[in-house]
Amino acid sequence: MAIEGSKREQQVQTEYKKRVGLFEAKVLLINPTAEEYKDVLNIELKEDSKSVEYLGTSQDGNPFLRVDVWLEEIKNKDRFKATFFVEDKERENKDLTKKQYINALGSCAWAADENDLPEWFTKREYRIAKVGEEDLYNFMRTWLSELDYRNAETSLELEWKRLMKGNAKELRDQINGEWSANVVALATINIKSKDGENKEYQNIYNKGFLPPFSLRNFRIVDYTDHKIINSLRTKKSKDLKAHERFVLNVTGEYGCKDYYILKDIQDYNSDDNLVASDKAITSDGDDY
Repeated sequence: MAIEGSKREQQVQTEYKKRVGLFEAKVLLINPTAEEYKDVLNIELKEDSKSVEYLGTSQDGNPFLRVDVWLEEIKNKDRFKATFFVEDKERENKDLTKKQYINALGSCAWAADENDLPEWFTKREYRIAKVGEEDLYNFMRTWLSELDYRNAETSLELEWKRLMKGNAKELRDQINGEWSANVVALATINIKSKDGENKEYQNIYNKGFLPPFSLRNFRIVDYTDHKIINSLRTKKSKDLKAHERFVLNVTGEYGCKDYYILKDIQDYNSDDNLVASDKAITSDGDDY
């Protein structure tokens, strides 16, 4: 690496209350060992699990690494897991006409030919991005926000070969490091149907994180209001603030598919979630 510049694990979990919404958190662990599961997370792995396996092989036969980032909420000390998958495969669009590129600061851009890449992007060294890198680096840029990304000497690069061997030391070494800061994450509820029954799982939206000061914007403005969201969509991308871009990403066509609320975190009530609720939708009720 570098990070330089100026200033499916097998486990047995106890039942806990599910929560939804935005919260400030610190990074507690990344790809914890079996000992850390027990000593830090208070989670007992199955007896036959002496280690936690993060490496795997995709359906296409490519190696991948699962990166589990455990977050601890600042206020109530609740723990949440954000998961990223990085695969040893170049990222292309569906019709194979464009490739995604990533530069030495972890920023990404799409182009049919590298000569079409924007000038701001090519000021740093760049290469073709691997599947999953964009989400992981977006998180890292928010988490390691004490780095001066305007400085020409700053770089944010993980050694790919090490990652594909399951070595997450470069990431783990940044926990409580000089460049790390707290992040704002979005807790969601993922609904999966099996044998005709819906099951609810605690989840974290992994395609966007914000700095702690951004929470105040969600307390002032109701970003669940469709009129406000539609107003944001009329803005030019360069005029959007970080939290506004986050709202558009979450609420957009390719955004968050889980149940969520864009407000301060609160206990989850399945009755509020029409997908999970057994209540019928009626034309004379408030849920119509």
